[in-house]
Amino acid sequence: MKLPFKFTRRKFIYATLLGAPALAAADATLIESEWLAVRRLRLVDKPTLRIAHLTDVHHKGDRAWFERVVERINGLEPDYVCFTGDLIEEEKHLAEALEMVRRIKVPVLGIPGNHDYWAQADFGRFAEAFEKTGGRWLMDKAWEPEGKGIRFIGLTGGADPGLDPKPGLKNVLLTHYPNHVTEMRDRRFDLLLAGHSHGGQVRLPFFGALLLPWRVGKYDLGCFDTPWGPLNVSSGVGYFCLKIRFNCRPDVGLIEL
Repeated sequence: MKLPFKFTRRKFIYATLLGAPALAAADATLIESEWLAVRRLRLVDKPTLRIAHLTDVHHKGDRAWFERVVERINGLEPDYVCFTGDLIEEEKHLAEALEMVRRIKVPVLGIPGNHDYWAQADFGRFAEAFEKTGGRWLMDKAWEPEGKGIRFIGLTGGADPGLDPKPGLKNVLLTHYPNHVTEMRDRRFDLLLAGHSHGGQVRLPFFGALLLPWRVGKYDLGCFDTPWGPLNVSSGVGYFCLKIRFNCRPDVGLIEL
């Protein structure tokens, strides 16, 4: 078929350049923002424990999305779920968010993020919901499930409560802020978990995150070998401000140790 216009190589290049931003915008707003990834990490040759890492839900009333996330987590069949902060932005969404947490079929350990504080939420309600899963709400506290050989330590990011890892146990540290691990002095953990960064939400090839919040530092996304132990920083499953993700899918981590 003969085209009604002459489509030269130069015109093709121009069309590609003009169309690329539109395609990228469509991907960022319509595809990646709801394309949940599971990032798997095995830390030892013969793992005996599976931990799902959930963070930065920023629940704004999108019940269907949160249900998908919970269903995916339950399908992974972890031993525990660790939540590292920012469940909500507004208190009016707390009841529904905690209902979703209670649907998780294994013990959930959790800590608050800065948005949970800013929402002026009642952390007593958080504690009640997390305990109903068999887990705990750990605000500068440690918890050792009896006979399981593991110690969970949850930090709020304020003054150091002096909670040390215990020899002979698998020690897992939860903190909202990735750069908080640099304050761990000479302590070493089997696993450190953090969120907060969202991975930047928009990551440009060969450049990385376009914008990051404070208290992230160089630990913006992925697994890092730090002096304090392996640190997993998740991009989270929600978004802040704009529902945009580019080259940075929402994710749940599955760590074997």
